[in-house]
Amino acid sequence: MACLFCSIVAGDIPARRIYEDDKAIAFLDINPWKRGHTLVIPRRHVDDLLSADEALTEIAPAVTATARLLTERLGADGMNLLSNAGAVAGQEVFHLHLHLVPRYADDPGMRALFDRDTTIDLDEVQAALSS
Repeated sequence: MACLFCSIVAGDIPARRIYEDDKAIAFLDINPWKRGHTLVIPRRHVDDLLSADEALTEIAPAVTATARLLTERLGADGMNLLSNAGAVAGQEVFHLHLHLVPRYADDPGMRALFDRDTTIDLDEVQAALSS
């Protein structure tokens, strides 16, 4: 089976891209936990953060730039970073990805992290990040 995220990198599957550089792409998660929930992935295929020593280092600048973009443009008060490595850890797409989840003062703490906000308008979020 083809890799979903490799298809996004190739442009075969649309994604709401909000940041790109020569090593990584960042796009809005289609089923966000919080407003601005974004995935950062390497352009090259790497199964997970345990598969290649340098993979996390390669995408670090994109993670930092994307986190700053999300914080500045969406007014986030904090940020959670999460990566699942392996099926037992909850990884569903086996291409390294970091979840960047902006956090807001009115919904703090780890317990609230996984309460999905079903009212998020992804087109509105992308427009706020693209302006």
